[in-house]
Amino acid sequence: MWYEWMEAQDSLLKSFFEFAAPGYRWPYRRSEPPPFGISSIEAGDRYIPIVETVVDRTPFCELRRFAREGSTLNKLDQSDAAAASIFVCAPLAGHHAVLLREMVETLLHDADVYITDWADARDVPVSAGAFGLSDYIRTLERFLRRIGTARLHVIAVCQATVPALAASALVSSSGFAEPLSLTLMGGPIDTRLGPTAIDRIAQAHGIEWFRSTVIETVPPPYSGCGRRVYPGFIQRAAIVAAHPHRQLALELRYWASRMSGDRQATTDTLRSLSEYSAFLDMSEDYFLDMIRVVFQEQCLPRGHLQVGERRVRPQNLGSMALCTVEGDRDDITGAGQTHAAHSLCNAIPACRRSRLTIDNCDHYDLFTGSTWQRAVYPAVVQFWRSVA
Repeated sequence: MWYEWMEAQDSLLKSFFEFAAPGYRWPYRRSEPPPFGISSIEAGDRYIPIVETVVDRTPFCELRRFAREGSTLNKLDQSDAAAASIFVCAPLAGHHAVLLREMVETLLHDADVYITDWADARDVPVSAGAFGLSDYIRTLERFLRRIGTARLHVIAVCQATVPALAASALVSSSGFAEPLSLTLMGGPIDTRLGPTAIDRIAQAHGIEWFRSTVIETVPPPYSGCGRRVYPGFIQRAAIVAAHPHRQLALELRYWASRMSGDRQATTDTLRSLSEYSAFLDMSEDYFLDMIRVVFQEQCLPRGHLQVGERRVRPQNLGSMALCTVEGDRDDITGAGQTHAAHSLCNAIPACRRSRLTIDNCDHYDLFTGSTWQRAVYPAVVQFWRSVA
């Protein structure tokens, strides 16, 4: 019932804004996410064309590749003919992967970039089957094999850190080469440490409470009609309530640039607003798995995480490098939760590890905006170069 009501409200507000402010995208409406739209990057006095392709897909995810066409620019492998690549594991936590567009565009100055582009569960037919945390991990494992790990830097953001670490461990246990490096940013590796409001909410209620309170059934006419989901409109409300300043800042920047007549600033700000406002539904199984496995039972740090019959053993990782990044003002992922990965991966030599805690940095600053550009990105790339 709530799903149909919210869809009706979105349609009504869309109609109003199309009349009152032509060209403005009502930021709370459920619609198709904006495209990445990275056609080129600027490198010094030249522009390098970027070719975007989908190189693998499952019903719940597409693996996108952004390749620098005809470029000899290769900052990560200046002395090696075998170019490294970067694999961005985008979180499945409410936002579409396009939220990380700025990260992808920035990293393209150093290497070709792959990213997981998760599907909106409302658009996945029930016939495609269920999708839980184990399926997420298997998807990353499949993509790691598809890309090839021998010259690959993996970077995982937010909730993607847990499955990215698990997939890397499973790939290694199967005899496949470990990635060159794994960088974990603002993720809940061990939620027993520095619990936040999100952690406390997850631990205060049983799984059946979440199932009966926040799970909805997708209505017609969506392709996923009948699928049980955690709706994007609930996550949208939670994120806006927790971080109203970010939504307000984007709105104010948009209207200020529009009223000043600055077309480029208006276009850029509208793109940022559209990316931030692009929410998706998560499948019931995946959402409840995350609550139970990550936030309630802490299966990964306790050594209990399994994918099918396979036990996840991060302690067996030994050749790859490990970097963890936290923001000192992150109120989504608590202090120490991401750095906890080092104690799990204790076979990795100290010289191939790095713990970065970024000053005056909240959760979103880790991967977007001036803090990402000024502090996070240079430190991560310096680490990659040091271990390549």
